[in-house]
Amino acid sequence: MIVDCALYQHGRRTEGPADFSDALDEARAAGDAFVWIGVHEPTEDEFDRVTQEFALHPLAVEDALKAHQRPKLEVYEDSLFMVLKPVVYEPESDTVSSGELMIFMGDAFVVTVRHGEGAPLGSVRHRLEAEPEVLKHGPTAVLYSIADAVVDHYLEVAEELQTDLEVLEAEVFSPDSGGSRNSASRIYRFKRQILEFRRATGPLAVPLSRLAGVGPPGRAVPYVNESAQPYLRDVSDHLTRVNESVEGLDRLVTDILSAHLAQMSVRQNDDMRKISAWAAMAAVPTMIAGVYGMNFEHMPELAWWWAYPAVILLMAVLEVVLYRMFKRRGWL
Repeated sequence: MIVDCALYQHGRRTEGPADFSDALDEARAAGDAFVWIGVHEPTEDEFDRVTQEFALHPLAVEDALKAHQRPKLEVYEDSLFMVLKPVVYEPESDTVSSGELMIFMGDAFVVTVRHGEGAPLGSVRHRLEAEPEVLKHGPTAVLYSIADAVVDHYLEVAEELQTDLEVLEAEVFSPDSGGSRNSASRIYRFKRQILEFRRATGPLAVPLSRLAGVGPPGRAVPYVNESAQPYLRDVSDHLTRVNESVEGLDRLVTDILSAHLAQMSVRQNDDMRKISAWAAMAAVPTMIAGVYGMNFEHMPELAWWWAYPAVILLMAVLEVVLYRMFKRRGWL
């Protein structure tokens, strides 16, 4: 469905024609105006008229309708097509979810298609309408503002993940935790969230670099105002920070998991040593009692009145000797 359709001229929203086809004709006739249409999870029939009026490429339209795309930038004859993946982090459930945001940009128009939650289009539109000096630069200003908002939110999510990872690390290695058997699964689930975040941020580096003019000469992206390239480079720098942070989080989670497994292995070895020590201590009285349980007729000590307390005393002495020896070696 079409969420919003507006005609902008001289950086300000104007009362244009209600039909976006007429609004596009008026924007192109004015020369310093453009149309911005926002669409949320359209069906094929709903998007068909938009496709025809703006001459959108069928491959890009297919990607916009089916979603589940990687961040990318495609340049076609009459427009460029960019895919962003906004992310939302839920601290209560420690989950990262991503939506999809597609941007079609061409001569005097911008069409944004949103799938899922977390796309900051409403706030971006309101902020741009309050800054006509920025909005007067046309569709490029919209593209830059959307990319900037998405990447800035990446930074916030990265900070939240860093905070939660520090809490998880403290819990895993706390002396009171006792090496909970759930720790490994919690670490793995956290690693899955970082992977989901990485899928949104990693592939976006190359498209932003192209928009910012970073790359081989002679490969300028059409419909992008060259005066906006320094601002797009700033967004690209922020994304680099995000990707470095994600790489660091991923390595740290892997190290925590490896250290936790090593810690559990050491604890299991300690438990096995304790079990072996107690089994050795139990074997000594069992052996002595087994000798006296064989019922031999000729056993001289059986006739001695102090034989029973002497054997019990011998067992106790041997147990004390074994206990002190195992204790000194750290087995108990």
